[in-house]
Amino acid sequence: MSTLEIKNLHVSVETNDGPKQILRGVDLTIRSGEIHAIMGPNGSGKSTLAYSIAGHPKYTVTDGEVLLDGENVLDMTVDERARAGVFLAMQYPVEVPGVTVSNFLRTAKTAITGEAPALRQWVGDVKDAMTKLRMDTDFAQRDVNHGFSGGEKKRHEILQMELLQPKFAVLDETDSGLDVDALRVVSEGVNRVHENTGLGVMLITHYTRILNYIKPDFVHVFVEGKVAEQGGPELADQLEAEGYDKYLTTTV
Repeated sequence: MSTLEIKNLHVSVETNDGPKQILRGVDLTIRSGEIHAIMGPNGSGKSTLAYSIAGHPKYTVTDGEVLLDGENVLDMTVDERARAGVFLAMQYPVEVPGVTVSNFLRTAKTAITGEAPALRQWVGDVKDAMTKLRMDTDFAQRDVNHGFSGGEKKRHEILQMELLQPKFAVLDETDSGLDVDALRVVSEGVNRVHENTGLGVMLITHYTRILNYIKPDFVHVFVEGKVAEQGGPELADQLEAEGYDKYLTTTV
C-alpha cells in the first residue's frame, strides 16, 4: 500500500509580468487502488498540479510538500520521481524524433527496474500490450509520437503506463481530442492497469464522459488554485448538470 500526499501546495509560474500564483494551498491524498477525478473550469490549476508533481521546470513550488510514502518528491529530480513510481500522461504528448517506441520503452523499463528486461519476453509483453490497446505493432519501430494522431499519442501514453507499472498515475486530460472509440480503448487500458497493479490514479478532466468508463472513488472540484469541494462519484453528475458557476461566484 502506497500513499501520495499533497500538503498545502502553492505553485507559481513565471509570466511577462513576473511570477503568477496558480496553486494556493492544495491538500489531497491518494492511496493505492484509489481513483480521484480532478475537475474544474479552465485556468483553475488542474494541469499545474499535474506538472508540479512531475517536476516541470516552468512551475515553482513556493510552499508545501508532495510526499510519496513519506519521501518528498519535490526534493527529487524528474527522473528520480519517475523511478520512485510517479507517472504523468501528458495532455499534449511530445514527439521524440530519432528514438523508436521500442527503444524508449525498454530504456525506461531498465531505468526503473535497474536491469534490462529479457529481450524475448519484453518483445512479447510490448506486442501484447499494444494489441490490447488496438495499436498496430509496427508502431514499436516508429519514432516516439512522431506523426502519430492525437488518439495514437494517447494510446502510447497508456502503453507506457501498462509496461512501466508506476505506483501512481497522473492523467492530464487524457480524454482530450479522443473520439468515442479511442476514448473507450484508452479507458479500458487505464482500468486494466488499475485492476492488475492496484496503482492510484489522479484523473484530470473537464468532462464527465470519461467517467462513464473510468469510475472514480472521489471527485475534487478545483477553483482558483485550490480544492473548492470534494465528494463521491455523485459530485461529477452534479457538475454535469449544474456546471461550475456556483463555485466561481462564491470564490471570486
